[in-house]
Amino acid sequence: MSRVGKQPIQIPSGVTITATDDNISVTGPKGTLEQFGLEGIKVSQEGEEVHVSRTSDVKEHRSRHGLMRTLIANMVQGVTEGFEKKLELNGVGFRVNVSGKTLTLTVGFSHDIEYKIPEDVDVSIEDNNIIVVTGINKQRVGQIAAEIRSFKKPEPYKGKGIKYIDEHIIRKAGKSGGEGAA
Repeated sequence: MSRVGKQPIQIPSGVTITATDDNISVTGPKGTLEQFGLEGIKVSQEGEEVHVSRTSDVKEHRSRHGLMRTLIANMVQGVTEGFEKKLELNGVGFRVNVSGKTLTLTVGFSHDIEYKIPEDVDVSIEDNNIIVVTGINKQRVGQIAAEIRSFKKPEPYKGKGIKYIDEHIIRKAGKSGGEGAA
């Protein structure tokens, strides 16, 4: 049995879970999330716990067991606490601004980059160079953060660009001085 899949999911107060054969819905204080059911995986609620089990030991069912448990646990965490990713802007003259649902980045190109923020996530700015992406869906928060980072990935020589707060950029040595410049 899957080590992850056999662990029960604790349901905090204020969260309701509705599970049918083809859909799982989690509602909490921050909103509602839905996930389609996976073939061969059964979700049952017993009191304040949700149990995920599989119908057989077929390889596909075993591989989906832990996945389904993790997806449901992420949905429960999302509707109670939410998720957050922080990005840092490094570079001289690099600026970021949020106005309404538009993120404007000035990152060394001849033009500003304008990114339309989707409705299901929020983007805010801290300390003029830290972009905070928050939302209830872990996948969407990570995807939006990755899209913002992709506009100017950090380069390995000076580290200029957009990087995750906890990301470590491996630096390369620059040019070494030439021998005997004539």
